[in-house]
This record gives sequence, structure tokens and C-alpha cells, in this order.
Amino acid sequence: MIKNIMCVSVMYHGQRVGTLTMGNHSCCQFEYDSYWLRDGFSISPLHLPLKAGLFSAKWQPFNGNFGIFEDSLPGGYGEYLLRKVMRREGVDYESLTPVQRLSLVGSSGMGALCYVPESKVGGNPSNLTLDEMQAVAIEVLSERTDSGAEMLLASSGNSGGVRPKCLYNDADGHWLVKFRHTFDPMDIGQQEYHYNELAQQAGIVVPEFRLMEGKYFATRRFDIDGQGNRLHMVTASGLLNEPITPPKMDYHSLLQLTGYLTQSPEAVEQQFRRMVFNHYAHNYDDHARNFSFLFRDGHWELAPAYDLTNDRSLSEHATTVNFRGLPTDEDLIAVGTNTKMSRPRCLQIIDEVKTAVKQ
Repeated sequence: MIKNIMCVSVMYHGQRVGTLTMGNHSCCQFEYDSYWLRDGFSISPLHLPLKAGLFSAKWQPFNGNFGIFEDSLPGGYGEYLLRKVMRREGVDYESLTPVQRLSLVGSSGMGALCYVPESKVGGNPSNLTLDEMQAVAIEVLSERTDSGAEMLLASSGNSGGVRPKCLYNDADGHWLVKFRHTFDPMDIGQQEYHYNELAQQAGIVVPEFRLMEGKYFATRRFDIDGQGNRLHMVTASGLLNEPITPPKMDYHSLLQLTGYLTQSPEAVEQQFRRMVFNHYAHNYDDHARNFSFLFRDGHWELAPAYDLTNDRSLSEHATTVNFRGLPTDEDLIAVGTNTKMSRPRCLQIIDEVKTAVKQ
């Protein structure tokens, strides 16, 4: 029974990283395994450095969970489905501890971390066509039926975000396919495809993407390498313990984090370019879970940009620029120079992005 689970083993490629338990005051406690301390790496350098001892989470901002493990939990669409499925199982999702919720994720989440024991819920991934899955998603999201929620959850990979998604594998690799929400225009897939083309023209590194059946936007999963191995992936939210509701992060913190983790001036410049693009291409949904980092071959690297959309439903940036939701060019430059970029280089990148967006 899910209610009896009080601790989980955190696993990485079959090795135990450590143990996560529920401690006092409904807050999680984590301790690295002795073998992992000898041969492993810090899964979250700022808040879980690789050292012996017991780490205790604070209640805020993740209700007693660590940011790194909060990353594994579904958000948005995935959480919406999980709540439906748990309700049908007679379980109130709100009553579950972070450890119990992670047990529900098990090995089905994004990135490389898995959780044991795994509590299986819902159904199995579907063999429906993309059109059929889109139709089921619309029915469930419209609250016309709950039938199909289990299948949608199993197919989603516990992904977050607002729009319906499914994991899709073919001879070319592993993909994440997006569907239309009830409030989206019929051509939302084509819109996101062209928006990512624009991002590429502006010098933004994005995963390989395609338009399936002429209407479903699909992006290659960058948390799986060319040999099919899952990579350790952490969002800025997980690393900084920054929530996205309400959004609190500033690009100052994001660029500093990028430099600290990657030790790469090129990665810092790429993050600066994304900030500029998000501003001039009106991607205001730039919250802390929409920036990620990968641990590969013993070092951290900046993950490709994802969830790039021209979202005009928001009035200002989720991540502030020099502490402004509606910044000027001088605010953009202030963020860059604060991370040791030269003013001429900042101006050059701003000009390149503005030229691409105008075209």
C-alpha cells in the first residue's frame, strides 16, 4: 500500500545513490549511500554536496521536499492526470507525502533518477494512433470523461507543462510529442515548429524537432543519449530550490548558476542569448523549470532549450531580467556584464537575436 511507504531508495543506472525518508515535521531527509560517496557524484551540488551525513529539507518552498526530487514529480498536465487516477483508486493525492509521491513515479520519470519501491498505478502506454490519443486527451481535459486518464498518464512519462504530451519511440530514437489543449488553436503544433525554427536562426541550441503527421510537434529527448542511456537531468528550479508558483528567479541567478556548474563561458553566452530571445520573441513562460542541466561524462553541461512558445497570455516574464518583468536592453546588458560578459559582446548577441526575430 502506498500509505505504508516511509522511505525510498534513490537509484541511478541500477546503483543506489542514497535513501530518502520522511523526517520530523513532515520534511524529507536524505543520506548518500557509502558506495556512492566513494564513486559517485553530487546529484545537486548546491543543496546536496557529496559528503557523509544526513541532509534535512525545509518545509518551504516544496512542502518538505528537496528541489532535486521535486523535479521528478509531474507538474501541470502530468499532475492533473495523476490526481484523476489516484482519485479513482480512492486515494487523496494531497494527503501523500513527497516520498509516497516519488514512489508513484518509480522509474517512469524524466532524467536518470528512479525510486524504489515503485508503486504502480494506472494503465499501460497506449498503442493508439496520435490522432486517437489527441481525441482522448481532449475528452479528458474537457472533463467529459475520466476514461483514458490511466493510459494518458502511462504514456506521458510524468511530464509537466500545460499541454498534453506522450513519449514516442521509433527507429530514429526517443521523442516527446505534444498535443493540442482545449484552448489551443488547431495549428498549435505548426506554430511551435516554426517558433523553434526561429530560435535556431537566433543561435539558440534546441533539440532536434519535427512535425509528425503534419501537425504534432515532437522534440528529441535530450535526457537520453545516443546509446539509449538516461542522463541525470536537473532544472534550475531543482538546483536553486526555486518554485515556479509564484515565480521568483532572476536571470542574474540563472547565468551565475550556469557559469558555476558548467565552468563554460560559451554556456553562459548561450544562456544570455536565450534570455534575449525570450524577451524579443515574447516567450514569457520562462520559469525555472524550463531551464535544465545535464550531468554527462563527469561534468555538467547546459541542456538544449525547450518549451519555447510565443506565449502572450502572460503580461511579463516569469523569470525577471535585472529584477524587471518588462526589461530594457540595458537590463539585458546588466545581466550579461554581471557574469563577466563584455558589453560589446552583449550588444552583438542582442543585435543578432533582434535581426533573426524581425526576419
